[in-house]
Amino acid sequence: MKIYFDNAATTPIDKEVVEVMLPILTEQFGNPSSIHSHGRKTRAIIENARKSVAKLLNCAPAEIFFTSGGTEADNMAIIGSVDDLGVKHAITTSIEHHAVGHTLEHLEKQGKIKLSYVNLLDNGNVDMAHLEELLKSNSKSLVSLMHANNEIGNLLSLEAVGELCKKYDAILHSDTVQTMGHYRHDMQQLNVHFITCAAHKFHGPKGVGFLYVNHQVKIKPFIYGGSQERNMRGGTENVYGIAGLAKALEIAYEHMADHQNHIQGIKDYFIKKLNENIPGVSFNGNSGGESLYTVLNVLFPKTENAEMLLFNLDIAGISASGGSACTSGSNQGSHVLRGIKIDQEKPSIRFSFSKYNTTDEVDFTIDKLTELFKIKNKEIAS
Repeated sequence: MKIYFDNAATTPIDKEVVEVMLPILTEQFGNPSSIHSHGRKTRAIIENARKSVAKLLNCAPAEIFFTSGGTEADNMAIIGSVDDLGVKHAITTSIEHHAVGHTLEHLEKQGKIKLSYVNLLDNGNVDMAHLEELLKSNSKSLVSLMHANNEIGNLLSLEAVGELCKKYDAILHSDTVQTMGHYRHDMQQLNVHFITCAAHKFHGPKGVGFLYVNHQVKIKPFIYGGSQERNMRGGTENVYGIAGLAKALEIAYEHMADHQNHIQGIKDYFIKKLNENIPGVSFNGNSGGESLYTVLNVLFPKTENAEMLLFNLDIAGISASGGSACTSGSNQGSHVLRGIKIDQEKPSIRFSFSKYNTTDEVDFTIDKLTELFKIKNKEIAS
């Protein structure tokens, strides 16, 4: 059996999405900037996709800018805020995705901003009282906080943070890559200036995403070279990717409640079976409270096999992660787990789920884990 429990890194593409993309790859190949019929057809595909995304987010099509993914969208929002919106101070956390953290660190090194880190509570949640202190003592701030942490799954209240930012006239950017397609984002109800998306996190294609830019703010182009994306991003558009993104998001919104119930059931079942079968197991982050239902970060007891746990799971046919896929080649461990002071002598594994996972896969994984921890197998209910 081959089991894929690394959906926070990427999800398998939906067959319906592939069906939408294939004709564009093979037949509708015109350059969208061309004025002839071939170009007009592909331009219509892009603009229809933009309208579809905007309708789902309850915003204007002119507020959606297609990008190569979440990292570019994060960079575009942050750099645009500093270069074009008069931001001189930024607030973030030590556990943001590196697309945010490294970008802000670079801007600080250039002397463009003062960078502050908001405190985290013991469970990894943002200390809202400290956030207000930072906003109160610094004018014209950019607040960049992810909606859900990609490693431990902690959820942030965008409503609460948005109200604070409105109160102190701050710009709010949120990396919503892990929650787009899994939660509804109503941009008319949120005081947010920028949110980001990567299609491959909700069964769309890799290499495409978007940035939502609230119409109340104006930033300059991030990539120069052409008039694409209403002069905001030069370069010929990824037409089939954009069409795939829109279709994947439509499917996600149409079936969101069913997918949430199914995936939350998988996560709850996994927690139950881990508690029953692995003495000393615990969970990183806010797993018992407000938490992303697709992510479960497990802290296993220290054993002689700890360093080989992920490798042995892979040998058994189970794909999981020790943290973000973006840092999997690093020997420094997870900056997120360091940020919430987790004992890194113990092995932590992120299991992340999708609509395609089953409880049978959980049972198989529990069997392999009990073998690896040399624990006498207990009977696992079907």
